[in-house]
Amino acid sequence: MLVRQLAVALAIAAVSEAVPTSVKHVLHEKRHQPASDWVKGARVESDAILPIRIGLAQNNLDKGDEFLMEVSDPTSTKYGQYWSSDEVHDMFAPSQEAVEAVREWLIASGIESSRVVHSDNKGWLAFDAYAHEAERLLLAEFHEHENAASARIRVGCDEYHLPQHIQKHVDYITPGVKMTQVVKRSKKVKRASQLGHSSKAKTAALDKHPQPLPPQAKFLPDDLKACGYNITPSCIKALYHIPDADKATPGNSLGLYEQGDYFAKSDLDLFYQEYAPWVPQGTYPIPAMIDGAEYGVASNSSLNTGESDIDIDMAFSLLYPQSVTLYQVDDNLYEPVEVETTNLFNTFLDALDGPQSYCSYTAYGETGDDPAIDPVYPDNRPGGYNGKLQCGVYKPTNVISASYGQAEADLPVGYTKRQCNEFMKLALQGHSILFASGDYGVGSFAGDGDENGCLGPDGLIFNPQYPSNCPYVTSVGGTMLYGYQTVNDSESVMHANLGGTASNFSTAGGFSNYFPQPSYQKAAVEKYFETANLTYPYYSEFEVDVNTTKGRFNRLGRGYPDVAANGANFRAYMDSYDYHWYGSSLASPLFASVLTLINEERFAIGKGPVGFVNPTLYAHPEVLNDITNGTNAGCGTYGFSAIKGWDPASGLGTPNFPKMKELFLSLP
Repeated sequence: MLVRQLAVALAIAAVSEAVPTSVKHVLHEKRHQPASDWVKGARVESDAILPIRIGLAQNNLDKGDEFLMEVSDPTSTKYGQYWSSDEVHDMFAPSQEAVEAVREWLIASGIESSRVVHSDNKGWLAFDAYAHEAERLLLAEFHEHENAASARIRVGCDEYHLPQHIQKHVDYITPGVKMTQVVKRSKKVKRASQLGHSSKAKTAALDKHPQPLPPQAKFLPDDLKACGYNITPSCIKALYHIPDADKATPGNSLGLYEQGDYFAKSDLDLFYQEYAPWVPQGTYPIPAMIDGAEYGVASNSSLNTGESDIDIDMAFSLLYPQSVTLYQVDDNLYEPVEVETTNLFNTFLDALDGPQSYCSYTAYGETGDDPAIDPVYPDNRPGGYNGKLQCGVYKPTNVISASYGQAEADLPVGYTKRQCNEFMKLALQGHSILFASGDYGVGSFAGDGDENGCLGPDGLIFNPQYPSNCPYVTSVGGTMLYGYQTVNDSESVMHANLGGTASNFSTAGGFSNYFPQPSYQKAAVEKYFETANLTYPYYSEFEVDVNTTKGRFNRLGRGYPDVAANGANFRAYMDSYDYHWYGSSLASPLFASVLTLINEERFAIGKGPVGFVNPTLYAHPEVLNDITNGTNAGCGTYGFSAIKGWDPASGLGTPNFPKMKELFLSLP
C-alpha cells in the first residue's frame, strides 16, 4: 500500500515540470576526480526512485571548538563550566530561516509540501523523487557506480547545483557527490584496534614464568616479578602508581562500547579468580543494550572473541567497587556479520540522551542512520530485533571507552565529521570519550586500502584511523615492557610479531587527511617536526588524491595518539583458556579507568568530572611518563619513532596517577 501511494504521489508530481526561470543556480559540490575503486556506469533510468536527503546547515558549528576550549582549557576562567543538554541543542540547531527557505524552494520547484518530511528538530528535509525529477531540481546527471572489486553499486553524480539564495542553508545533498549505497556489505566486522593474542596455556598457573626472570626482579614482590611478559592488574597498578580503588560515587560508572563481540560471564569470573581476587565472583557490567543486542554469551560462542572480555576485565580490576556500564550495540544479525566496518557508533550515538536526537540530527549531508550503511530497525528477519530504533534512551557516563575504529578513508568525510561534531557536543557537556588508536602502525589492517593496509597505487601512503583523527576525542596508543624489564623500567612503543597478517602488530599513529590539527596540539606537533628529523615526503592538504600525491602523510592533519598505556602481554581468559593479549584495545579502557578514578577523587571534594582532558594534558605533559623508545612501522617504513615530547607513536606518554591526580584536583 505504501509503495502504491508513493508511486501515485510521484506520478501526480511528475505532471508539473515547472521551474522558476528567474532563479540563479550555482555549483554546490563537484567530484574533482573519480574514486579509484568505483567505475562510473549507466545513467540512472529516469523513472527510478531516489531517496533525496537535504542536510540543513547547523548553526554555530564553526564556534564549537571555541566553546569547548572555554570549558576544557585549564587556563580558562570558564574551565569545568560544562553546558547542559538544552544549551547545546539551542546553540547548534538549524535556524527556522534555513528550514523555510529550502522548503519554499522545493515547493516552487514542483515538490508538493506533503511529500517533504522533516525531523522534529528540523535538522533535515527528505523526500522521494523520480531520477528525472531530481536531475531537474539539482541540474545534475545521476549514474550508477560499480565497485571495481565487488558487486556493490552506488548512485551519485559528478556535480550538482543549488539556487544561490539557499546555498548557505544547505550542507550537502545525497545522493550527490557522496554516492548512496544500494547494496549492503557482507564481510565480517573489522576494527582498527584488532585485539591479538598469543598461544594459550591450559591454566594460568602452568605458564606463570615461561622464561627466566630478569635479575632485578628478585627484589620485587612475587606478583610483580614477571611483569615483563605477564601483565596483570597488579603490574598495571605498579607501572602507573594506581592505588586500590575505595570509592564508588553513584552514577560514576565507566562506559564501555562493544560491537559484534560479546563477553562471557565464566571468562570474567576466571579472570577475577586468577588475577583480580578483590573483585567478587559474579561482578558483571550494568547492561545498556541497544537495538536488540545480547547481554553476554556462552564462553564457547563464536561471538566471544575476547574484545568485550578484556575491556571488562581491565576496567573492573582497576575500578572495583565502582561499576562498569556496557553499551552493547545491535542485534547479532547485523553484528558482527553483515555491515562490516561502516556503521561504527551511529546506533550508539542514537541511543544516548544527547543534546538533540542524533537519530534525526543532520550535518555534512548525513542525517540519522544511513540505511545503505547502518542497520535498519525493525529488523524483520528471523532472529532480528523487531523493536524501533532506540533514540535518546541512555544518559552517557562521564567516561566512555571504545576499542573500535577503522581507516578514515573507508568512510565519507561528512559521515566522520558529523560524528566528530557529536563527540564535541558530548565533551562540551563534560564527558570524556576515549578511543584505541589502532594496531597496524602507520597503516591499517591487511586489505584495508592496499594489500598491506596502506593507501595509494603502490601501497606507500600512510592510512590514518578514525575516530582517533577526531580532535574532540582522546586517542590512546599502546606501549609495552620487554621480557627482560620490570615495572621499574621505562616502556616502549607496543610492537610485536604475532604472525600472519599481524606480523607487524604495532600501535597506530599518524596524521589525519580529514581533520586539521587542533589548537591545543599545534605547539607539540610543531616541536615534533622540528626535532624528529623525518625524511618521508609529505603533503599539506585535506582529502588528498592518494592516486597522484607524492607524499606519505598530511603534515597539516590532526596528530594521534594523544596518550598511551600498556597494550601487550595482558593475561586474561577467553573460552576458559588463558591467553597473552596485545593491542591498543587494552590501552583505551586502562586510560579510561584512570580518568574514572580521578573523577572519583574530584567528586569526593565537591568538584565535577574532568571532561575533555586533551587541552589540560597537552598543557601539562609532565604528568605523563614520556615514551622515547620504539616505532610504529608500516607501509614499507619504520613509521614514526617515539622521541622526547609528543610523537605520533606514543602521544604524550602513559599515566602517572599521582601527578595526574594532583593536577586535576588543583583545577576548578
